[in-house]
Amino acid sequence: MDGLMMKGPLTIPAILRRAETVFGHKTIVTRRPDRSLHRYTYADLGQRARRLAVALAGLGVGPGDRVATLGWNHHQHLEAYFGVPMAGAVLHTLNLRLHADELAYIVNHAGDRVVLVDQDLLPLFQQIRADVNPKHVVIVEADSPPPDDMLEYEALLEAADPAAFTPLVTDEHQAASMCYTTGTTGRPKGVLYSHRAIFLHSLASLAIDTLGISESDVALPVVPMFHANAWGIPYSAAMAGATQVLPGPYLDPASLLELVQNERVTVALGVPTVWLALLQTLDTHRDDWDVSSVRMLLVGGSAAPASMIQAFEERHGLTVVHAWGMTETSPLGTVAHVPSELALAPAEQRLAVRAKQGRPAPCIEIRARGADGFVPWDGRSLGELEVRGPWVAADYFNHAGEGHAFTDDGWFRTGDIVTIDDHGYIEIHDRAKDLIKSGGEWISSVAIENALMGHPDIVEAAVIAVPHPKWVERPLAVVVARPGRTPSSEDLRAHLAARFERWMIPDAFEFLHELPRTGTGKFLKSALRARFKDYTFPDQEAW
Repeated sequence: MDGLMMKGPLTIPAILRRAETVFGHKTIVTRRPDRSLHRYTYADLGQRARRLAVALAGLGVGPGDRVATLGWNHHQHLEAYFGVPMAGAVLHTLNLRLHADELAYIVNHAGDRVVLVDQDLLPLFQQIRADVNPKHVVIVEADSPPPDDMLEYEALLEAADPAAFTPLVTDEHQAASMCYTTGTTGRPKGVLYSHRAIFLHSLASLAIDTLGISESDVALPVVPMFHANAWGIPYSAAMAGATQVLPGPYLDPASLLELVQNERVTVALGVPTVWLALLQTLDTHRDDWDVSSVRMLLVGGSAAPASMIQAFEERHGLTVVHAWGMTETSPLGTVAHVPSELALAPAEQRLAVRAKQGRPAPCIEIRARGADGFVPWDGRSLGELEVRGPWVAADYFNHAGEGHAFTDDGWFRTGDIVTIDDHGYIEIHDRAKDLIKSGGEWISSVAIENALMGHPDIVEAAVIAVPHPKWVERPLAVVVARPGRTPSSEDLRAHLAARFERWMIPDAFEFLHELPRTGTGKFLKSALRARFKDYTFPDQEAW
């Protein structure tokens, strides 16, 4: 027997209707390319999103067609987040930090029909123009007439009549947006999100034990809008009626801190490298910025050092909250809030929990599988994390042969090697491809990296496996020293000796001015492995 409830579809247009009707007066702030601030409201967003939907229909975009964006975090990009799905099409955000060849592959694989390109990113698009074939290219923030074969965004919207908008989304399972993940082996793979998945993900982000996004928040997504839907913030903030502050192309610490101070930001989201740089700036200029409005710095994308979490709290009164997710999980998977039973526990014990990646959000289920089957939730047994839930990918877009990423019973294999404790908190020990197996024993590169970044003279650290004639693999640490500091290998080895067995400590330390990064700001270990593939360790006493 069915329940007698109304059957309204869970869709992106429903999120926007709520934002317009309940929170139409609330503000969206954008830092523009000339560093000026643009301000408008959710009511303005709704009008312009409908204009965009009408304009796209006029360009021949129909249900299921892909509309790509190549842009920074700004209000026009936010309009695409709503306007493209409202046209029945699929929003496809392009990673502006990818190599041109990879970018061209993604555009072609997705079959993008229209591309919206920021004016200052047009040179990047021109590198691939001859290799891709969208029907239309639209320039955003044009400061001069566009080339003859391209259109101008504002003119396109001006010519569109919002009254001509026709709702085209009636099925919540209809595709709404698409992101390509570059964190796996082989070619990038497309993750295709449904309206239902985005709606439920947004709703879960409002829960107090996840992100707790509310109407009173001022949200600053430093995480790019091309990276897993900016972790869902454009949608969850709109659903809650929170003010949104979009940083545009200026992601340096001083620019971010200026927005935090002047707009009274309460929640900011970014990867560890962003917060490490911001911490350095605050440490150096601690009296220059007022960050008292911030209730949470959310960190995700890769494991954050416990030392960073502790430094923000002790030196600047800022709470860093650790979360885990992937492009395939929309991305919210787990969040590391301190449980109630540890509220009065010693600071060290609470920090140990906060440095983990957390326990699953509502609707997300987790398990870990080792070589001999599922591992117990004892906080010690290692296994590959598997997840399932209503906003977790069930397959990749148009990518045959990727069945190994999913189990026979429908769980997604993340590739993250974790432990799960008896309270359901996961702790990532490594990516499966980054674990180091030395002399038959596993070494966690993440654990050593985080410990090294806890050294007062070290800013960044990455640990990779290097072939070894006797032990098969040994760890090599590649580090960046704090400006003006010159730590020695002996200093770093002694620092690690307090926490790790001798055989786990890297045999050598290489010092660089900076570490290579992926398009989403993570350390690019594949580049380091290629650089040091023929590395020879200095002779030393066998451990």
